[in-house]
Amino acid sequence: MERSDRVSETLAEKGLDALLVTNLVNVRWLTGYTGSNGLALVGPGDQRLFLTDFRYLTQAGEQLDAGWRREIAQEILQAATAFVGGDGAVVKLGFDDASMSVKEHGSLAAKVAEGVELVPAGGLIEGLRAVKDADEQAKIRAAAKLADEALSEVLARGLAGRTERDVALDLEVTMRKKGAESVSFPPIVASGTHSALPHAEPRDVEIPKNTLVTIDWGAQLDGYASDCTRTYATGPDLDPRDREVYEVVLEAQLESLAAVRAGAGGREVDAIARDVITAAGHGEHFGHGLGHGVGAEVHEGPRLSQRSEATLETGQVVTVEPGIYVPGAVGVRIEDLAIVTDDGAEVLTSLPKDLQVID
Repeated sequence: MERSDRVSETLAEKGLDALLVTNLVNVRWLTGYTGSNGLALVGPGDQRLFLTDFRYLTQAGEQLDAGWRREIAQEILQAATAFVGGDGAVVKLGFDDASMSVKEHGSLAAKVAEGVELVPAGGLIEGLRAVKDADEQAKIRAAAKLADEALSEVLARGLAGRTERDVALDLEVTMRKKGAESVSFPPIVASGTHSALPHAEPRDVEIPKNTLVTIDWGAQLDGYASDCTRTYATGPDLDPRDREVYEVVLEAQLESLAAVRAGAGGREVDAIARDVITAAGHGEHFGHGLGHGVGAEVHEGPRLSQRSEATLETGQVVTVEPGIYVPGAVGVRIEDLAIVTDDGAEVLTSLPKDLQVID
């Protein structure tokens, strides 16, 4: 019950008497439940309540430990209101305003007992999730290892002459065959001028020889995600411009990655990569943040960006992914996944970053 204890301890700090957890990613992190319908109520002390419907009666019994009281209901959000307040006392009930719909909030507000005050508490669980424990770190390592092995198998089948979509589908299927629950996100495979789109969608277009191909992919394994990007050459005769852009991005990635450690500021780490790219004349071609947290979701806190106010903490897992995107010409991104430590970054991505030629 360590995670629910941490939530319970946080309630007083936030001025709450109880917290209603409805986001299913947060429910899974808190309880271990993996079904598609469920919510949790956490109160002070050892007050723990989980609600789901009849379909998940057995699953909930198997996945939740004995510290959770389990209830079955047809409309679980409405049913949850019966367990909060009711004696006229003022109760501050936190809810996830970041994920709860207006309709759900209206239904909840109409059903809660008199004296129950709904208090926006979005981000409370996410804040606790940001620092990963040893078990979570091990799961992310495993997801990253699986993803690396899958891409290695796909690259062995070549790139040039295959369509971007074929490579992307091959990568997705290979990850699933190796045991991934799913992909962290649809793989990006973008070649030539198409690589100048940071979130390009794979096309039914053949990858030509002697160009650059950006591949961004990740695996979801045991509830945790990975995220990595590599850019490859499909022949030795690259445009000198493309090779130069690659070397600038690689320098920016290596220098900013070296600055990742507990106590570093997300804005400051971002600035290191941005300064390298700007000095090379491509400041306007690096339009996204340097990185983001990864865990139960592929995009979570902390952020490494120009607007970040985060200070990195030991146990957080972040990406470091600078890029240069020259419209109509070329795009390069190099991304590692790393665990923040007291004295640096433990890089989870095993694939080389020096420019590799994959025919």
